[in-house]
Amino acid sequence: MNDLSKRIAQEDHPDDGDSPPVLIGDLKEGITTPVGQIIANILLKTESAQSQVTGYLPPLLGTDKCKKDTCCVWWYISAAMTLAFKGPSGRCNKNARQAIRLGFHDAGTWSQKLADSGQDYGGADGSIVLSGTEIHRAENNGLQDIIGKVKVWQKTFKVGMADLIQFAAIHAVVSCPLGPRTRVFVGRQDSSRAAPDGLLPDVNAKADDLIKLFEEKTISPHDLAALVGAHTTSQQFFVNKNRAGDPQDGTPGVWDTLFYNQTIGTGPLPKKVFRLPSDIVLAKDPRVKLEWDQFAGPNGQNHWNEDYAQAYTRLSLLGVNNINGMTECTKVLPGAQPSFKGALELLIDQ
Repeated sequence: MNDLSKRIAQEDHPDDGDSPPVLIGDLKEGITTPVGQIIANILLKTESAQSQVTGYLPPLLGTDKCKKDTCCVWWYISAAMTLAFKGPSGRCNKNARQAIRLGFHDAGTWSQKLADSGQDYGGADGSIVLSGTEIHRAENNGLQDIIGKVKVWQKTFKVGMADLIQFAAIHAVVSCPLGPRTRVFVGRQDSSRAAPDGLLPDVNAKADDLIKLFEEKTISPHDLAALVGAHTTSQQFFVNKNRAGDPQDGTPGVWDTLFYNQTIGTGPLPKKVFRLPSDIVLAKDPRVKLEWDQFAGPNGQNHWNEDYAQAYTRLSLLGVNNINGMTECTKVLPGAQPSFKGALELLIDQ
């Protein structure tokens, strides 16, 4: 871990009012493996959720050596996703944007409150694809194309759908210039049982409702501020159909902090940028504003990248109850791209 990531990972935020982070899944019953300890450290914010470890050379796909190496097949999946997620200008494209959204929409359908009442299902289990019904929910409109792609990848590479969705979301982020290289853990259990409805955020919700919704997923306002920054690469198609395709900041193919500035009205705001009502109310809420302003300020990129990686690691493991048995495969990801020429150009790669 570099010094900056370590500082951010261990940074204390006494003014944000967040409760201390908690463990989730089977980690609550005990940490029994080295990987379980790593994930616990990330969840408790004592270890970086980013890694720049590269150099992995896999055995040939389909060989016995590859089959015995959990990460081998993921290297080949990573290669396929790199081709799918990069546009001709080097920015991340619509496939990447949809993959990020798909990861959120599968994992976000879990609640600690419901789990405590005996409904411990949903979350990062692949059910958004495998149930056959979740995709028809209104909040999942626009995900049909990327679901078609992950189905092909699953058929080709024969891996779990839950892992594939979360791997795609993490890969898509690092495919975007400036995006963090979030650590990858595989081994989730798939489920075809439809997740509980009503657990994804409403674009017109009040800040209180949004914060409560995420706190019931063990996600603090601090982490919510980081996660909502994924809108830096998003485009809206259904909130206002007259402005379908409009991005949420001026550089939707680059993972930069311009979203945080433009949502609160600082800096130039291109006419094409469409600000979501939920983003605007969160940015103003005192429980979120401190982090929001820090992400928007000088050196906000590194701070946000680490906070996002930590928060997304938590999100990507909601509803997962075999965390101790997972395997880290970060080494198969492409390298991060910490700079990008022409990053401020309003250009959307399709």
